[in-house]
Amino acid sequence: MRATEFVESYFDAWNHCDPKGVAEHLTADGIYCDVPENARRSKDQLITNLTEFFSTYRQRYELIGEIMAGENSLAFQYQFYPIGDRHGSDLQAPLRGAEFMTLHGDAAVTITDYYDVPGVARPSRLSLITERRSRQHKYAKSGLDTGQLQTYKERLLKIMRDDRAYLQSDLTLPRLAGAVDCSVNHLSQVINSGFGMSFFDFLNQHRIAHAKELLAQLDDKSGAILNVAFTVGFNSNSAFYAAFKKCVGQTPAQYRRTHVRNSS
Repeated sequence: MRATEFVESYFDAWNHCDPKGVAEHLTADGIYCDVPENARRSKDQLITNLTEFFSTYRQRYELIGEIMAGENSLAFQYQFYPIGDRHGSDLQAPLRGAEFMTLHGDAAVTITDYYDVPGVARPSRLSLITERRSRQHKYAKSGLDTGQLQTYKERLLKIMRDDRAYLQSDLTLPRLAGAVDCSVNHLSQVINSGFGMSFFDFLNQHRIAHAKELLAQLDDKSGAILNVAFTVGFNSNSAFYAAFKKCVGQTPAQYRRTHVRNSS
């Protein structure tokens, strides 16, 4: 497949909020590297993550400039902005990102994505991508020492447990960073280093824990599972089911039936 066609197909999947369509641009054992979140995701993990992401965000992605194509690689810059301004009323201009892909045949072995987050400086040149590839498992020097990390971690846990911030269906990493009173980059580091997971997994862990409590109080006659999904902060039933199965190993209905049997 030609570079232009590949990138156009890739953007088309993002713009149609199609998790499987995005993931199909990876090889069977391909990896998607999310640099701002310091996360590496397989195809299945990417589908789960994007299912939740697209249930909250709808954005438009556009290519900026030319695609830089090598023998087995692609690199390009893009811009993105929220559609309908639902979650991004404070954004005055499109944000930017850049991606570097290593290819095998008609699919990508790795996709390394670096994009803007409000409050974090954007890369000024596409060449920053190759620099970040070599240290994608590490954070850039941020000045966050062990003591600060622990302080932010405690604040974060209080906000999640006491204030139940996870119940907000439009909760984002920048908004949560504002509540913790730290930078987006620092909060990402706290979640990744302090809890060993990405922002979405951390958020879903709390939502699913709450959902389990609610499901334990329901039987087939006392409430709809879909109501539980919306109550704990999910925007769609499919995103809830995918996250619940990933965290618990059962569907919500299976978990509820098991609990009812064990309680009777």
